[in-house]
Amino acid sequence: MKEPLGIIAGTGFYSISALKNPEVKVIETKYGQAQVTKGTWHDRITYFLTRHGTKHSVPPHKVNYRANIQALVDLGVKDVLAVNVCGGIDENVPVGGLQVVDDFIDFTKNRISTFFDGEEGVNHVDMTNPYNQDLRNVLIKSCKNLNIPISEGGIYGGFEGPRFETKAEIQMAKQMGVTMVGMTGVPEVVLAVEKGLRYAAICIVANPAAGLSSEEITMEDVQKVVETSAAQVVQVLDEATKILAQ
Repeated sequence: MKEPLGIIAGTGFYSISALKNPEVKVIETKYGQAQVTKGTWHDRITYFLTRHGTKHSVPPHKVNYRANIQALVDLGVKDVLAVNVCGGIDENVPVGGLQVVDDFIDFTKNRISTFFDGEEGVNHVDMTNPYNQDLRNVLIKSCKNLNIPISEGGIYGGFEGPRFETKAEIQMAKQMGVTMVGMTGVPEVVLAVEKGLRYAAICIVANPAAGLSSEEITMEDVQKVVETSAAQVVQVLDEATKILAQ
């Protein structure tokens, strides 16, 4: 029997209909509570966690990332597939397009971003390859199996939020090589790596990042794109869970 699989998603993903026999559980951790939905996906126990809550009531800078990751660890999860809704900088990935990122830059500033805050001594965790290559390959293969266009690498820029980024911030990030910007991928990936989880993320371009379009960014426009893309992403996750079940 394989260890349970973890799925983490945010805006637009509040439940996954593919999960069989879903059961909502509240997990108590030393860092607070985390709510997960337990089910099976291709006969593998799967825990789905929505970052913003089922009613999208938790803003990105208030997500209890440590409780979320610790809950998955306590539940025996080893592999985590994450979904991030992003602003796009890479001109080769259109609105609604997908990218499996392979690195990140942390622009956040007010978040607890480590488990190693002194209680467990000093620990410096390697972040050379924060996104697990094997899981990245599974996501990429899943897209190809489904004939869904996928950008196979990129750099995620994590910003504090909840406001969108400024034009100047996007230009700075672009010069640093960032291809996607979002508000929830960091410190989530860092905490996952610290706990020894295999973690990979697939990003949806919900809008051109600030200054890359003549239109202002609105949540209504973001939600429309996510509603259209969500079913496709669930298809990719379904194919990925099938591959991982083999």
